[in-house]
Amino acid sequence: MDKKSKDFLYKYLNNPSPTGHEAEGQKIWLDYVKPFVDSSFVDNYGTAVAVVNPEAPYKVVIEAHADEIAWYVNYITPEGYIYVIRNGGSDHQIAPSKRVLLHGENGVVEGVFGWPAIHTRKPGKEANPSLDNIFIDVGAASKEEVEEMGIVVGTVITYEDELRELNKGRYFSGRALDNRIGGFMIAEVARRLSEEKHKVPFGLYVVNAVQEEVGLRGAEMITQTIKPNVAVVTDVCHDSSAPMYNKQLEGDTKGGNGPVLTVAPAVQNNLFKMLVNTAKEKEIPFQRAASSRVTGTDTDAFAYSNGGVPSALISLPLKYMHTTVETAHADDIENTIKLMTEFLKQLPNEHDFRYIK
Repeated sequence: MDKKSKDFLYKYLNNPSPTGHEAEGQKIWLDYVKPFVDSSFVDNYGTAVAVVNPEAPYKVVIEAHADEIAWYVNYITPEGYIYVIRNGGSDHQIAPSKRVLLHGENGVVEGVFGWPAIHTRKPGKEANPSLDNIFIDVGAASKEEVEEMGIVVGTVITYEDELRELNKGRYFSGRALDNRIGGFMIAEVARRLSEEKHKVPFGLYVVNAVQEEVGLRGAEMITQTIKPNVAVVTDVCHDSSAPMYNKQLEGDTKGGNGPVLTVAPAVQNNLFKMLVNTAKEKEIPFQRAASSRVTGTDTDAFAYSNGGVPSALISLPLKYMHTTVETAHADDIENTIKLMTEFLKQLPNEHDFRYIK
């Protein structure tokens, strides 16, 4: 990862982009990727698409999602404390003592998730953090003072934690690696193809979708717009080598051992085999996983659209998903970029993925 890539990675991941409010992050992403493509567009809800060969009839998508989990202001007490609801799969157990940013009508307001001091709690009778009892303190003494700050019901809230490197850059750790690290990786694929002057014979649509965390909604919308012939989605999966993960349930995947290729009903088998063969031929390490019924990623939205789009999933092993310290191995990031790039280089134009011809 050179300086240009790393600068983009930090700027993009550190920018707040909660579900439904991804626009500022999408601007950063588009500014970076535009020099490497022929055109770009954004849909009504903010999904950003960068295109190589926009006139080509055969359309290939590589995709990630841009949104991060967050909170909404749901209730402000007369005393000025704020109760919240989820925006996506935010974890109530990690909230107490976290610093937050409330994106209010008058700008960003800093706050904290408060919690009673340990001295005041009775052993064995302590309340666990839940949506019923976690609250935010912005230093206000009344509801009116909170509202004067520009904070109202519906104000979106993100954590302030930013990207860090662990063990001399071996791992990246922070909030929103799920899945803006995917947006970083697909942008790097476009950059590498451009800088290597590799001309793909098909239309390549580099898609950074919104609203995945609330039901794959951005992908659901954009696949109807693009009507792709093939889609390769990148997201994250669990690094089950960390403590407290059940490998019998989550599978056996480990950071540093390569991207994860998943078998699932939504994953088209011939496309899956092509990715596996590409990894083997180019000596790119990879791991395997299986998903029952659905992948829970944008793969499902692409696969089951437009009469059925051959789709596959490349996942990045991630520790501590949906926390502020999501942690991924730098080698896996690099090898995911390599696998997507090499797959696109070998994909024949107008390839027919059907099982029976």
